[in-house]
Amino acid sequence: MHKEDVQRAVEAFWNTRGSQAAALEDQGRAGGAARANGHMSSITRLVAQEFLDAGIANHCIIQRQPYLPGYYRVRKQWDLVVICEGILVSAIEFKSQVGSVGKNINNRFEEALGTATDTHAAQTKNAAYGEVPPWLGYVFVLEETSETERENRSVNALFPTDPDFNGMSYNQRYQEMVKRFIGDGVYQAGWFIATKRTDEGIQYTEPLATATAEAFAAQIRGRVAYVKAVINAK
Repeated sequence: MHKEDVQRAVEAFWNTRGSQAAALEDQGRAGGAARANGHMSSITRLVAQEFLDAGIANHCIIQRQPYLPGYYRVRKQWDLVVICEGILVSAIEFKSQVGSVGKNINNRFEEALGTATDTHAAQTKNAAYGEVPPWLGYVFVLEETSETERENRSVNALFPTDPDFNGMSYNQRYQEMVKRFIGDGVYQAGWFIATKRTDEGIQYTEPLATATAEAFAAQIRGRVAYVKAVINAK
């Protein structure tokens, strides 16, 4: 993924999100845009193209209601699923947070952790995905605001909390979440984008070295190469 492609995708993210919000306001349902995932479509297409460029056929890429089995619940709808000759090449979640970070950050953590844990459990408990374990990806777009960059005030709990979280902003906490997901194998790959609208235009950064577009694309290529090798060996 070239930087120019990512820039265009991020700009489309903002443009689509703005259009959705305006349409919902016209219908008297302001706020619903956060529940619609259409604003992530440009970024989803960019990731899907990486699979195509790596040699995956177009019919193997599923974006319309791609349900996968779980263990603690019967199924979960992902945002992008790639299946090739019966092998789950990848399942990827695309999430964003624009505004109201303090109210929603715990929901984002719990949702992301629960989705991956349930999918991996389906494999370890029931071998739901056959001989090739699931390969999960997590893409997250965060709007940078004064709220996300401000040092968080409290890390108190009934027992001592991880001191690494002391002084972290919401932005840093999200980065730490993705970093730990990747490091612990909760998700096998991730991509973290921080973005904001300025007088100079829409800007984005990739502050987490293990979760850049380049790193994510490299891991996709590696996964596709592995799956092809498995298929060729059959």
